[in-house]
Amino acid sequence: MREKVIYLAAAAPKVHGPHIDWSSFSPFVMLTVGALLVLLVGLASGKTTRERFVPLITLLILAGAIGCEIWRFGHPATIISGALRVDDLGLEINMICGLAAVVAVVMSLGAEAPREAGQGEYHSLLLFSVLGMAVLASATDIITLFLGLELLSIPLYVLCAAEHRREGSLESGLKYLVIGSLGSATLVYGLALLYGATGQTSFAGIANGLTNGHVQLTDPLVLAGIGLTVVGFAFKASIAPFHQWTPDVYEGAPTPITAFMATATKAAALAIFLRFFDVALISDQTTWAPLLAVIATVTIIVGNVGALGQTSLKRMLGYSGVGQAGYMLAGVVVGTQLGVAATVLYLAFYLGMNMAAFAVIIAVERDTGSDSIEGLRGLGARAPALAWPLTIAMLALAGIPGTAGFIGKVQLIHALANGNYTWLAIVLVIGAMISLGYYLRVVGTVWLSGATVPVAASDPVLPADFKPIAGGSPEADAAPLSVAEESAASTDRVHPELTLIALVFGAAIVFFGVIPGPLFTFAAHAGAAITGLL
Repeated sequence: MREKVIYLAAAAPKVHGPHIDWSSFSPFVMLTVGALLVLLVGLASGKTTRERFVPLITLLILAGAIGCEIWRFGHPATIISGALRVDDLGLEINMICGLAAVVAVVMSLGAEAPREAGQGEYHSLLLFSVLGMAVLASATDIITLFLGLELLSIPLYVLCAAEHRREGSLESGLKYLVIGSLGSATLVYGLALLYGATGQTSFAGIANGLTNGHVQLTDPLVLAGIGLTVVGFAFKASIAPFHQWTPDVYEGAPTPITAFMATATKAAALAIFLRFFDVALISDQTTWAPLLAVIATVTIIVGNVGALGQTSLKRMLGYSGVGQAGYMLAGVVVGTQLGVAATVLYLAFYLGMNMAAFAVIIAVERDTGSDSIEGLRGLGARAPALAWPLTIAMLALAGIPGTAGFIGKVQLIHALANGNYTWLAIVLVIGAMISLGYYLRVVGTVWLSGATVPVAASDPVLPADFKPIAGGSPEADAAPLSVAEESAASTDRVHPELTLIALVFGAAIVFFGVIPGPLFTFAAHAGAAITGLL
């Protein structure tokens, strides 16, 4: 019997795994090993060890991953049997996501979420989410695409509910789980239909099947697959009318996670939008481009109009992010190298604009316990180091000249005009005009409002000669402080890490608004990467 087993083992064909270019695969390895290491370090018994070393190790791992991506920049490679394309587009998106994670870790210092969820678990899940974004941005196969999407999403479901003692955080995680699962199911159904129509899972194979195969571009199976795929991607990118989850989740999630989701998740989702539609479905552009143009129009209008009536800063930026996603979808619509470059450029600017704003929001939230716009009253007088970056961020998001946001919008308009979508460029301008209604309201609250608010008619007013009853005191009988008054009373609180983030990104917004050349070159590599892949 033993001899028979040895004979069968010797006669069996040897199975060889795919060749792996470890140098190109190094960013993924760094994030995977790092996430597991952080999880183990988080099991340390000392509270001080966990709170100090886990964030530090996480920052070192993210820095190492970004370093690996810089090292591989300009050296495109297709690895793991064509499952991943490590090119300049994927690397640039990975750098944006990695930088967003670095800022989220710094914002989380002293926050409740890491303490309640566990330092190791919180930071490990953050790293796994970044890994999912890296896989998604580099995916060139529908199976890898789905794996990356789920690896991105599942950690975020947990992170949104990280403050499990707070009802709003639990509600945020549950809503994101339900809506995210629906989006994933829709996406996988659409991808399955495209596979059924072409018999291919790789993007290049799908493109070849639609161009040279027996499949007609008007085949109902292909059209249904494209439609469901658009819906699935739209859920992840917060594109209307599939954006309903965004304001609620943004408001309930821990604010550092909201900042991370608002930038990194959108970057990864738009990256796969670019790679899938401008590679796998580029031959069918005349079919899907008008559909995406209409969706972009609806998204711009819905996002900007929805933000007008918001009193919560996080909800306002949630609706704002919907409108901004409509702007960036324009780069996908035109399907050109210029469109890809304009989208990546705007994503880089969008990171800076949002991080500057969210750093200030977290500082105000820690002082007042609320993210209400009313909490910004008097901020210009009591904390100019926070007021100026927030002002710059709001003006940049609105597209005011002299800021990076203006340059980003001009490049998108340029791409649309060259791609024969001038009417969509006009919609973009109209959306930017609408957005002034809520961005300037924030600026006005910061600089033109005092630190106190008038007493409402229903509030009790004490006479000047009021005598407290026995055992009472004027302080106990006084009306409670408003949000703005609480904020004004908190001027002695200092948030050095948040102030530093706000100042750095605020300065970057102005710098690249005046000297955008370096980022133009940076984004041009992404456009060339897509062109070289076709």
